[in-house]
Amino acid sequence: MGMILLEAFGAMVILIAIVWWTMFSGRSKGELKNRPQNPAEADKTAEK
Repeated sequence: MGMILLEAFGAMVILIAIVWWTMFSGRSKGELKNRPQNPAEADKTAEK
């Protein structure tokens, strides 16, 4: 019983480590801001 709990705990630690790594190993300054593809749309958003 103890070995099963130990194995489950180890698997959970590995899962949390993988999720943590994928969440926080991206760009150093975070995600880029969404910029409009079309220059006409950029003018509309600048007016607001």
